[in-house]
Amino acid sequence: MKKIVVLGGNGQLGNYFRKIVSDYDSDFDFHFFGSEDLDITGRSAVSDLFDDLKPEFCINAAAYTAVDLAEKEAEKAFAVNADAVGHIAEACKDSNTVLIHISTDYVFDGDTNISYSEDNFTNPQGVYGESKRRGEEAALENNPKTIVIRTSWLYSEFNKNFVKTMLNLFSQKEELGIVADQFGQPTNANDLALAVMKIIETEPKTYGIFHFSNYPETNWFEFASKIAEFSDSKIKLKAITTEEFPTPAKRPHRSTMALDKIENTYKIELVHWENSLENCVRILKTAAQ
Repeated sequence: MKKIVVLGGNGQLGNYFRKIVSDYDSDFDFHFFGSEDLDITGRSAVSDLFDDLKPEFCINAAAYTAVDLAEKEAEKAFAVNADAVGHIAEACKDSNTVLIHISTDYVFDGDTNISYSEDNFTNPQGVYGESKRRGEEAALENNPKTIVIRTSWLYSEFNKNFVKTMLNLFSQKEELGIVADQFGQPTNANDLALAVMKIIETEPKTYGIFHFSNYPETNWFEFASKIAEFSDSKIKLKAITTEEFPTPAKRPHRSTMALDKIENTYKIELVHWENSLENCVRILKTAAQ
């Protein structure tokens, strides 16, 4: 039975792997590690783990994701998102482990009206994006068996995310302003987890950078409007501009990513974001009853 190490085991993506592990337990032995279990910034701790388990696969979903706070905590962001990824990739190489590293659309500046391909020039606009770009580089440089998956607008039934925040605000407010001039692609963590498993099960492997999300593009206002519709909320939503909702870290204006490479290479069936969102909201509504 092949071993899979999941780093970031208590995050949104990690929790979905925990949820679906029984669907794969005849072929794979999952080992989950959260930040309380393993300090990935410690090279020796990471090395010892891989020496002990010698996994066939490592899914690195661990990350510093506080986009705005990263502007003040740059050292911490780079330690987790860049330096630690280098340690993980080195340990993977020594153990002949395939590394699947999760990255972000924030590596792009968003100053375009076309979809970014995997080969497009990266130009992150903040500490978070730059730290994630450095992590991509470290992963690819230190382990030839690396697959980087850039994703965007990740949400799920677990942990803190935009969908759960909106549902909470809908229950507290009568009117809410939502930014309408930032465009991207929502991603249900469940769909990302299934895509990763499809990659793991596919032979031979194609390494390098891939993009994955739901499709097509939307904006935060349209996304929030659908959350309200699927949750039967009566809240009044108002479209506002980025200038009306300033944040410490600059967000990409349009970070839409082309998805054809992962679709064609690994035969992954893409899912419309509205369908995935409706399913997630249904699960959250059921859990709240």
